[in-house]
Amino acid sequence: MWNNSRRPPVWLAALTLAAFAVQTDDFIIIGVLPAIASDLDVSEAAAGQLVTIYSLVYALTAPLWAFLLSRVPLRTALLGSLAVFSAANFAVPLAGSFPALVALRVIAALAAAVVLPCALAAASTGAPSGRRGRYLATVMTGLTGAILVGVPAGTWIGATLDWRATFVFGGLLGVAALVLVRALPGAVSDAQDEERSIGTLLRPMLNRAVAAILLITVLTVAGNLAFQTYISVVLAGLAGVTPGLLAVLLVCSGIGGLLGTRASGRLVDRFGAVPAFLAAGMLFCAAMSAFALLWLARPVPVPFATVLLVLWSAAAWAVPPTLQALMLDRVGARTAAQAMAVHSSSVYVGAALGGTVGGAVTASGVGLVPLAAALSMALGLALSPLARSTTTAREPSGDG
Repeated sequence: MWNNSRRPPVWLAALTLAAFAVQTDDFIIIGVLPAIASDLDVSEAAAGQLVTIYSLVYALTAPLWAFLLSRVPLRTALLGSLAVFSAANFAVPLAGSFPALVALRVIAALAAAVVLPCALAAASTGAPSGRRGRYLATVMTGLTGAILVGVPAGTWIGATLDWRATFVFGGLLGVAALVLVRALPGAVSDAQDEERSIGTLLRPMLNRAVAAILLITVLTVAGNLAFQTYISVVLAGLAGVTPGLLAVLLVCSGIGGLLGTRASGRLVDRFGAVPAFLAAGMLFCAAMSAFALLWLARPVPVPFATVLLVLWSAAAWAVPPTLQALMLDRVGARTAAQAMAVHSSSVYVGAALGGTVGGAVTASGVGLVPLAAALSMALGLALSPLARSTTTAREPSGDG
């Protein structure tokens, strides 16, 4: 048993901080985009491609790293990738040109593609019996916390000091996670240290249930990002929300996301991954449908929009832990790192699709965006019966 008490262990906090660091690093550019463009003499559109490059490199390399490092202990993989991640961020002040900054972002993304899947795999492997959902959800709070705290903090640092200091902040987060990851128990960190062929690693993921889970992930993330990407436009048209007020509403939605993530873990542990996913997905669809109906009665009071925003965020952030747990149920604990890497890639595919779909729908009418988001999630819910079918025996998440 890795942890006999109800209090989360230090190593779980380390994994959460690692997730916080890489997610903050992914989106932190948004707050300093104009400064980067001005200082390096490129357009804001070109500077914005740093986010696209980061996401694309992550999506393409996460599964590859997972298989290449399949015989490397999780702690070793985490320590090495966090060291590279931190170094890439610390080197940003030395970047005197935009191509140099692009190269450093590629290196950071390559490292992040190792960090997050390994963190999720370690959380699953080290979780006591009956608490895997909560351990996965705890790591996921690092992602919601990044949006709620990390990105605003990085933006403030960039405005107060310099945009390069923002990336130094990301490097410091990586170092802090690296120091704490040393507390990862040997029984968890050595979980991958076995002689296994590529065929052995691939076999559990080559079945209909896993394919269905990956497709469901793409659809649900696409639905969420279709709305999230254009949230400012929707709220401005629905309730006359100004940029200043939007910042407050996003904080409220971030709190909703944290609460939804934590609740999701408990639902997974108590009722199972599929029922938890269905509950979260239906709440998401309800919130989006309410947004669409209120659009017909606009303008609406800001408090109404705020309540729906919190419900949407709670539902949206409740979905990932359920699908991660479902994926792990289907492939088993021995290929947890590989499964989380492939699943992470499907998340980034969904994010890219969602932004594209949201843009196309917005061109036809902003009020249609919530409906498009609800439809995408509903398609994911409709496919959930396929995710139940598996020939892979379920393995325990911990030795309790």
